[in-house]
Amino acid sequence: MCFVMKKTLMLTAFALASLAAAQTTTTDTTTTDTTAAAPMSAAESYSKAQEYAVQADVAYPTPFYDRTLWKASVNQAYLAASAEAGNRDYNAYLAQLYTKTQWWINAYNAWTKLGDLNDTEKQWASLSAAKLAYIALQRGDKATASAYVAKGQAWADSPSLQAIKKRL
Repeated sequence: MCFVMKKTLMLTAFALASLAAAQTTTTDTTTTDTTAAAPMSAAESYSKAQEYAVQADVAYPTPFYDRTLWKASVNQAYLAASAEAGNRDYNAYLAQLYTKTQWWINAYNAWTKLGDLNDTEKQWASLSAAKLAYIALQRGDKATASAYVAKGQAWADSPSLQAIKKRL
């Protein structure tokens, strides 16, 4: 257990150090020079997102957006997808990260926006719909839950969606 915690701390420190590397400061009493690195291209942001995701998979037992490396990964993927809105790979990867980090509404919206999905993507999209349907059902909003169930089943039916549908 101690080894895992030590590894997590080392990876987190590495990530924070790399994020801070873009800033340089001169400690001269008269000048403080802050120079930002040149903006990354969409391809560089996409690559960085993948790099952070690999580190996050090692560092954390459960993926959540609020973890430093997952947040960095999602944010870089968002930058890539925003820079090249027509790039399907960037948008699909962002949707996958939203799903993996359990940011259900963003995942659902990203999968919906993507349009035609492959079989694996349909499973991830369906999961996001099931999670949102469950949340809607828990707050007593059966109409919204039903809409999520219908969309989820259109992507890929699952026992979870069937169970929620029975409760509607």
